[in-house]
Amino acid sequence: MSHFKTRLVPIIVNDFRRVVMRRVAALIALTVACLAVNSCRPRPELFDGKRAYRHVVAQCDIGPRIVGTEGGQKAAEYITQELDKLGWTVERQEFIFHGVMGQNVIASRGSGDLYLLGAHYDTRPIADRDPTDPTQPVPGANDGASGVAVLLELARVLDQSKVNKQVWLAFFDAEDCGNINGWPFSVGAAHMAEHLSVQPKAVVVVDMVGDEDQRFMWETASNDALNRSLWAVAADLGYQHQFIPRLGYSIIDDHVPFLQRGFAAIDIIDFDYPYWHTTQDTPDKVSPESLQRIGRVLQKWLEQ
Repeated sequence: MSHFKTRLVPIIVNDFRRVVMRRVAALIALTVACLAVNSCRPRPELFDGKRAYRHVVAQCDIGPRIVGTEGGQKAAEYITQELDKLGWTVERQEFIFHGVMGQNVIASRGSGDLYLLGAHYDTRPIADRDPTDPTQPVPGANDGASGVAVLLELARVLDQSKVNKQVWLAFFDAEDCGNINGWPFSVGAAHMAEHLSVQPKAVVVVDMVGDEDQRFMWETASNDALNRSLWAVAADLGYQHQFIPRLGYSIIDDHVPFLQRGFAAIDIIDFDYPYWHTTQDTPDKVSPESLQRIGRVLQKWLEQ
């Protein structure tokens, strides 16, 4: 019996070693495979202010984008083409006001509660605040193009796997003819708000967001809870100096038609902009860093 036991022990030990080595080898192979999969997985995209700025320049290169003009049509086509390339579902919403045809461009993606983000793409026909030439059209780099640029870059970077909601990006026409020849402000936004078939859970309008000296305060008529939610995200990102949580101006803008219909809506706008409604509202007044801050706030808010 003793002889049998002496021979059996080494056999058992060797078998145990082989089992351990096979398990170690399998574990190493699994680890390598996981690393390979993770290395191939695309990294999450972050909002890029420089990319957004290129959209500002592209819009201004079109020239004035006045409702009902060739420039306005080209701007709508540019927005549509960019969204088509990114795979969003895009539709045009046409309307006629005072005999002039305008069109909203609406992009949609996802399912669930509706979150609507908007910006106007038209520009003001006359620079009525310009000290030297108030009859010229406004270039609209910050007042118009900056908000559109933010939404277009947001359309590129949004991670739909994190956005458990339905997102609409609305590009409004005919916002900026207010107090000219009997026109009110926000004609395109009013048309969209009147014809909504789905009730949005939140409406966020971005306007004049690219000023280098960026300072956002709460627009006084905007929904308080929604204001606090966005400004809290900004604080988490370290943007307390740009997003100041206190009441600022009362602004007539594209959020108003949605508020009038009882929807939670806010206007994120930096109204302390010295080039507003002047011929000096040009791309050199817009900061890629400012576009990036507002873009990353919106991205994190939608993805969280």
